[in-house]
Amino acid sequence: MADPNSPTPGHPDADDDAPAQPPTGGAERARRGARNYMKYTGMAFQMIGIMLVFVFAGIFLDGRFDTSPWLTIVFSLLGVAGGLYGALKDFI
Repeated sequence: MADPNSPTPGHPDADDDAPAQPPTGGAERARRGARNYMKYTGMAFQMIGIMLVFVFAGIFLDGRFDTSPWLTIVFSLLGVAGGLYGALKDFI
């Protein structure tokens, strides 16, 4: 039996174009939460990994060319920029 308070199809208050939403329960909400958790955790590990690679590259090159600490500083800043770029690219 139809809800007597809902507008009939074609009525100006009826949302005829809206797709029917599947019922969401606790399990669906938990899956959505776990999916978001994994997405953002992966983004954080990716960001940290990029920064670490650049920092260690700077340390290695400083030892190789005897330019301590300049290449470490430059590569650290490049690593932060690269990590932020990667995280924002995935986020947006």
